Amino acid sequence: MESKINEYTSCTLCPRNCQVDRTSTQGFCREKDTLHVSRAALHMWEEPCISGTSGSGTVFFSGCNMGCVFCQNRKISRGEVGKYISPQRLVDIFFELQEKGANNINLVTADMFIPTVKRAIECAKDQKLKIPFLLNTASYINVETLKSLEGLIDIYLPDFKYIKNEDALKYSRAPEYVEAAKAAIDEMVRQQPKCLFCDDEHGQHLMKKGVIVRHLLMPGKVIQAKMIIKYLYEKYGDSIYISLMNQFTPNGELQDYPEIDRKVSGSEYHSLIKYAENMGLTNGFIQVGETASESFIPNFNCEGV
Repeated sequence: MESKINEYTSCTLCPRNCQVDRTSTQGFCREKDTLHVSRAALHMWEEPCISGTSGSGTVFFSGCNMGCVFCQNRKISRGEVGKYISPQRLVDIFFELQEKGANNINLVTADMFIPTVKRAIECAKDQKLKIPFLLNTASYINVETLKSLEGLIDIYLPDFKYIKNEDALKYSRAPEYVEAAKAAIDEMVRQQPKCLFCDDEHGQHLMKKGVIVRHLLMPGKVIQAKMIIKYLYEKYGDSIYISLMNQFTPNGELQDYPEIDRKVSGSEYHSLIKYAENMGLTNGFIQVGETASESFIPNFNCEGV
């Protein structure tokens, strides 16, 4: 598992297709080819069927191939925090999280390390790890990269951030995001076409296989959000779950983007929920209470790494 991985020598893992030799140079993602992890711990704030009562075993990878101006996890997305670890250490982390009672292994923004993560998953499965693997991604990932994970990822948890490429470029520096995200989600659904659940010992309904597509509602972007829900529901119907999120949190760095420098209003979120209900969407999740808060952002102090 320590041998050189060719996919990093001319990196095309994401739609940027940088072709950077990441064995010696950082890509747009601010990472080379060595695993960079900022936190590995139980996380209680995912969708109920993911966190359950004992938590999701989240592994937060440092770096990111997006460039979101509103990023809540900017310390790790910029690669400013984290530890560099070996593939074998990642396998050990998987088993440690299982021992702590995690319902799944939740790989958060692992996109730029997929070739190494793939090997670690294969190793863990060979050693009889019992819980599902989940890929938590912004969907700015190439289809061929996802195909390399077929049979290894049980649950896909992708974002669908934008339906307008001009917004994707303005707010996330992500050219042609819409086409890339649509293709990526289509591949995820191809791999996991049905959502399967089981009840744990606490009676919690836990997802074992399937796809949950998330959309984070942005201030003033209700129409775009409705277009995304319409696209997803008309294409996939009840074969996927859709998670509507209202936790957009201004990060203090949005002076050049005053139109989104605020929290989402209650009326905006209510309008989106009513639209989804009127379409007939039942396989979905909504957020309640005060979710747009720094208190919901984990402390990236290398816990568990």
